[in-house]
This record gives sequence, C-alpha cells and structure tokens, in this order.
Amino acid sequence: WSSMEGRFRPHKFRHYQHNTMDHNDWMTSEHDMGTTIIAVEFNGGVVMGADSRTSTGNYVANRVSDKITAIHDKIFVCRSGSAADTQAISDFVTYYLDMHSIELGEPPLVNTAANLVQQMIYQNKDNLMASMICAGWDKTLGGQVYCIPLGGVRVRQPFSIGGSGSTYIYGYCDAHFKEGMTKEEALAFVRNSLALAMARDGSSGGVIRTVVISEGGIEREMVPGDHLPRFLPEL
Repeated sequence: WSSMEGRFRPHKFRHYQHNTMDHNDWMTSEHDMGTTIIAVEFNGGVVMGADSRTSTGNYVANRVSDKITAIHDKIFVCRSGSAADTQAISDFVTYYLDMHSIELGEPPLVNTAANLVQQMIYQNKDNLMASMICAGWDKTLGGQVYCIPLGGVRVRQPFSIGGSGSTYIYGYCDAHFKEGMTKEEALAFVRNSLALAMARDGSSGGVIRTVVISEGGIEREMVPGDHLPRFLPEL
C-alpha cells in the first residue's frame, strides 16, 4: 500500500438529481438492494452470506441477484443500498487492487481493500447510498471482516450484519455468536441468521448465497428458497 501512497486519488462520483415526481413509480425508481448481508470470522477464514432479492420500489426486480462480489482472489464485499452505487464502487476497487497487487508482486491485504472501499464511500457520501462489508483472507492477519456503513466509517468486527433485514436479527446474532467457530458452525450461524431475517423483512428474500474464504481458496454455495432453515411453522 505504501507504494501507492500519495498517488491514489479516489474517484469522484457525479451527483444525479432524481425526478421526485416519479420517485414512487417502479418503472423509474433505481434498483435498491433492500437486503440482509452478514460476514463472520472463524478459525481459518471467513464466511460471507446474503439474500438475493433486489427491489425497484415495491416491485421485486430480481429474485436471485448475487450481492457477494469478488474484488480480488480472496477478498469479497457484501453489497447493500443502491445496486448501481455498490457495483460501481466494487468495480473501481477491483481496478485499484489489481494495479496495487502488480506493483507489490503479491496479493493485497484485506485491510487495504477495506480502506479503499471506505475512501470511496466517505469521499462520495453525499452522492452515494452504499453500505458494504469487506472480508477476506491474507497471510498477514488471516480471516478478517470489516464493516463500512453509510458515511464511510471502517470498523473491524468478529462478525458484521447489514441491510434492512439486519434489524430483525441483532438479538439472535448476539446470543448465538461465539469466538473460534469452525467452518461448519460459522456456515450454520450465517444461514440461520439470514433465514430469520428473510422471514421477517419484506425487502429480503429469495435464496441464500454463501462464500467461504480461507487459505485453501474459495467455496461458493447456494441454499434454495424451499430449503431454508425453518424455526416456526409460520416462518
């Protein structure tokens, strides 16, 4: 990262004025990732998870969108907020990380990626609606999870949740999280948390997508909507 110091200039996003007359019209509303996203550290790496519902106003525009985006080989982001804004941030950070890794001759640190995401969001906070979780594995600190909410603060946490559905599962996550989980325990924690949020939050739904990131590589899985964990008959 030091090799880029003084030369990195975060991209400035242009501000577009929305027509308030059409704000509630699903034909003209921007795609919004009313969402539940989560990431958790475990012994050996991290598990990231998200639902798959993308909405345009009250209309579900995509039932199976992928909100977990790779920005480098072992670094991913979970995206919530405006789909367009978070996709643009992911693309810019991917570009900067590729250039940085070429200069270093080795993969970038997760902290470096999280710092880039933070700068993008913070320096454009008046124009963007983006809240993201950056997580991954590197040889220096192993598995790491960084929360970067609206406004652009960056905090490392053992687990992080975000999106509209997260408000329903803070109690569950606080009660069931424990340090030093195995990969299987972390996957179960992520899937159960997402299933509960999807059952309560009208803006979350579809399938559950998970990504396990460790020294050994990447493991992607998907749980269909009819195979989600169930806790009560009505949920």
